[in-house]
Amino acid sequence: MKKALITGITGQDGSYLAELLLEKGYEVHGIIRRSSSFNTQRIDHLYVDGHTEGARLFLHYGDLNDSSSINALLQKVAPDEIYNLGAQSHVRVSFDVPEYTAEVTALGVLRMLEALRESGARPRFYQASSSELFGSAPSPQNEKTPFHPRSPYAVAKLFGYWSVINYREAYGYHAVNGILFNHESPRRGETFVSRKVTRAVGRIKHGLQKELYLGNLDARRDWGYARDYVEAMWLSLQHARPDDWVIATGESHSVRELCEKAFALVGLDSREFVKLDPRYLRPSEVDDLCGDASRARAELGWQPRTSFDELITMMVASDLELAAGEAWARKRSG
Repeated sequence: MKKALITGITGQDGSYLAELLLEKGYEVHGIIRRSSSFNTQRIDHLYVDGHTEGARLFLHYGDLNDSSSINALLQKVAPDEIYNLGAQSHVRVSFDVPEYTAEVTALGVLRMLEALRESGARPRFYQASSSELFGSAPSPQNEKTPFHPRSPYAVAKLFGYWSVINYREAYGYHAVNGILFNHESPRRGETFVSRKVTRAVGRIKHGLQKELYLGNLDARRDWGYARDYVEAMWLSLQHARPDDWVIATGESHSVRELCEKAFALVGLDSREFVKLDPRYLRPSEVDDLCGDASRARAELGWQPRTSFDELITMMVASDLELAAGEAWARKRSG
């Protein structure tokens, strides 16, 4: 039975990846940060008490800011594969907390790689890289497109990207970068624009919210479904040769178009509800990200299975149900 270690297992991608690996028969270990409140909602449906016979999902306290916890977990778990998904991953927030973003998103990668080198362990290593590396580079972007990061988050991800390549070339690690373009789902955090929109659609439809405040409506992104994208993560680590791959749908849509489609699904006109708030504008904007995943299709056999329209429909349906429950609870208590 293969063992996998996932940082960021409680996030959107971590939860879908854990599902996938468990389906494939892995023993899955996840690193979670200590908190006074539970933050495991996305994986609660997977968890079985570790004392139960046959349990294959185990959670451990640790932090990408803490080298000692990383070193201890690598020795304890002895994984065959590591998926480093943990990060401060909100681009706009990275302008407000650049130092923290660098500590976790950049140096966290280095701490993981250096812990491997010091321990002598040789697991395969996946790094969650990002389309934000491309920044203002013209689209479509592929593995040969020059990087031009436009946020502290993107700069931190670039450090992690090159750290992986450095350890691959210097020490021979089977380490890969997945340059993933935007990927969403009903499990997306509510502060990310896609989920912020679909969450608002549900709440406005049920009378719980009146307006939705956003930043740049003309920004274009290549949006895919997170469940499809974690399969690319796994495939990249199974490839005989370690490399770096762009994972994307090849289509870009504007935030404005996302709003129009999401609101139309419930019979509403987005122009009546969407307002501009300058606080959500980035100091340096990324106008258009659209990925060319030709190499991933050819070399990994991967391709997205979920269209943009299917993704938005799925997310709106989920958030309508969530808002309906919220409205019922409010009515009952009021």
